[in-house]
Amino acid sequence: MRKMSVAGLCLALATVGLTGAETIAQAPIVPIGPDPDILSVQVLLDRLGFSSGVIDGRKGQPLRKALRGFQQARGIPITGMLDGATRELLKVHKDVPGVIEVMLTRDDLAGPFIGRLPSGYARQAKLPMLGYQNRMEALAEKFHTTPHVLLALNSPSTLLAPGLKIRVPNVVPDARAYPADLTPEWRRTLASLNVSSNQPRAARIIVDKSDKVLMVMDAAGQLVAQFPVTTGSRHDPLPLGRWKILGTAYNPPFHYNPDLFWDAGRRDSRQLLKPGPNGPVGVVWLDLSKPHYGIHGTPKPELIGRTESHGCIRLTNWDAARLALMVKPGTPALFRA
Repeated sequence: MRKMSVAGLCLALATVGLTGAETIAQAPIVPIGPDPDILSVQVLLDRLGFSSGVIDGRKGQPLRKALRGFQQARGIPITGMLDGATRELLKVHKDVPGVIEVMLTRDDLAGPFIGRLPSGYARQAKLPMLGYQNRMEALAEKFHTTPHVLLALNSPSTLLAPGLKIRVPNVVPDARAYPADLTPEWRRTLASLNVSSNQPRAARIIVDKSDKVLMVMDAAGQLVAQFPVTTGSRHDPLPLGRWKILGTAYNPPFHYNPDLFWDAGRRDSRQLLKPGPNGPVGVVWLDLSKPHYGIHGTPKPELIGRTESHGCIRLTNWDAARLALMVKPGTPALFRA
């Protein structure tokens, strides 16, 4: 998505009338469950900094890319497969379960929730915030997955209420000692997305257009983290070349300027959209030295790497937030074909 001036499958939920709680699902739908082995591998890779995007327990390109990044970083043959050498390295973390049971808190379920997100920037601009649509969407982002996977891991009658437990992918971080210079609001966002405070320092980042991945390199030139990304389109291609990160906007509003969009409608007008995880740039914007371009989050994490953007680099909200802890103003960014 072209940079604006950012500074200046979701399931319906049933309400239980007597308690005000919600159930995991409205209807007795039994989705095809995630493969437990694949889900556990995705969880481990996510915890180690090699994200496959949403954790869905399925094989496919996102997992292969995450495996390739992990294999490159560990110096073993790069196959993109869950081969013997890769499994042997992951055995070190065999005591980390792929799925855990967590107790829901009031903060997990507090909202406010906005209901169905209206289409069009003019309608979205009327909302007081672009928060999550419902509890399931908020919980899915918190645990780096989808409402569909949460439904598969739990009974459809599972209540979503404080003090009750649900099964989730095990992405709960070991550390939340976020830098003291961050605002309380941004620290709450990091915690709500289960982003660990223990992150490597990026000496530079590389965005690879063909592989649709963002690689984080340390001062020694070693790959230390990798995330799937959406990178541009035919109308707004990724700007190849060398750039820098200029700064970061946390929980930014979104200034829509139709003059910067090739597909804007003739009647579109400038709009100011309030902040929120369902905003067009998600929870964070990393400003680039290329005018009108940035690296940012998304309201639709399940589409990362599968769709196009208006030229910018789009990640899941949790991966974008994690990247924001790794970089600083002046961090070099190489965009290559």
